Amino acid sequence: MRPRSAALPVLLILFPLALALAVAQQPPAPAATPPAAAQPPSQVTIELNRGAGGRKIKIAFPAFRGQLGGDGAAAARELEETVRRDLDASGYFEIQGPDVLSGLHLTGDVQKDLAAYKSTGNEVILLGEVKNEEDRLVFDGRVLDAGSGQAALAKRYRGPYTVSRRMAHTFADEVVRALLGKVGIALSSIAFTSERSGAKEIWVMDYDGANPRKITGHHSTSMSPAWSPDGTALAYTSFFNGPPALYLADLASGHKRPVVTSGSLNTSPSFAPDGKRIAFARSLDGNVEIFTTDLDGGNLRRLTNSPAIDTNPAWSPKGGNIAFTSSRAGNPHIYLMDAEGANQRRITFDGTYNDGAAWSPEGDLIAYASRRDGQFQIAITNVGTLETQVLTSGPGENESPTFSPDGRKIAFTSRRSGRKQIWVMELDGSNQRPITTEGSNDMADWSRGVPPQ
Repeated sequence: MRPRSAALPVLLILFPLALALAVAQQPPAPAATPPAAAQPPSQVTIELNRGAGGRKIKIAFPAFRGQLGGDGAAAARELEETVRRDLDASGYFEIQGPDVLSGLHLTGDVQKDLAAYKSTGNEVILLGEVKNEEDRLVFDGRVLDAGSGQAALAKRYRGPYTVSRRMAHTFADEVVRALLGKVGIALSSIAFTSERSGAKEIWVMDYDGANPRKITGHHSTSMSPAWSPDGTALAYTSFFNGPPALYLADLASGHKRPVVTSGSLNTSPSFAPDGKRIAFARSLDGNVEIFTTDLDGGNLRRLTNSPAIDTNPAWSPKGGNIAFTSSRAGNPHIYLMDAEGANQRRITFDGTYNDGAAWSPEGDLIAYASRRDGQFQIAITNVGTLETQVLTSGPGENESPTFSPDGRKIAFTSRRSGRKQIWVMELDGSNQRPITTEGSNDMADWSRGVPPQ
């Protein structure tokens, strides 16, 4: 079986290895100083009638004010463009930008301009102002109720020009939280495996594919990254010291250390939601089973005991269950068990090969790769009803799904362009688009916490 989120070539490496049994170092990008935020305004409630169908909120977003030169101008431009992209990518907003708003008669006095903004259907207004202070960028962002003009959000950020994207992501997530009370994804990151530097190493990028940075430098095969719940560390599998073993990378310090290296196969890590344990696949007496371990490699516990191959565990968000892949029914399928190994039961029945389970943040859905008509596609199954939907179609393998922290998007590996790349789509399978283009990339895992930069 493949390690969690592995694509087919890795399966062809590790599955024969499992059958045979049963058969440098580069630190992450420097941490950016988090921008300081101003005190929030008094509590203001904006009534937003989004409707049963989830109608998007109409938001007026004029160009940010401020005249900057040189590096400051470039940073300010990146900040504004990133906020626009983040809010658009969230799927919550219908944005009226400067082109649409240019047809309005605006005086620059917000209170006087409320009627004009509302005349084109806007419910809220987003205003921004940028300036320089001692070679640093200062950004003031506000969100106003288009009816009353009252501020629902007011934030100030100050930092080097190099953190303009971080400022933008932070503000965009604040907008989502203020208007909808929901988690934003702009500050989230995606870990993945890439061969762009030669050897297969672990990389991390922003949620939109920007700002890629290499985490490992083992000059060997490193794969299957798994985020810790707080986003500060990555567990992964590497062959750099011999047989596949588990390692842990601390992102702030860049330090890597072994977790479990004994034996001939340790792979497919998945963190418990409390961050204190890792579930993984381990060879025991010539067969692959599911184990758990503490972060120091101690307290090894075996959860499965089957003559089949059990692998690719995925811990549920609330910690009560672990999904895994097993060939005990013949072909590989997705199974569930309690976190202590009890109550093992099969939940996939369609498709000839189902593997690589990934939980939605709410724990109600599992996404996985399902072979249909000889081709791997991304499918999701409701854990309660077992209702299943196939999200991708057409030629080119589609594998390795992972949910965004808000549960509204899925990142996955696709070969449709000939080379493996990370793609993203909406939960219903719409709006599929690549977010990597350089080299060969796969095995994505989307962070839950906010990783250090």
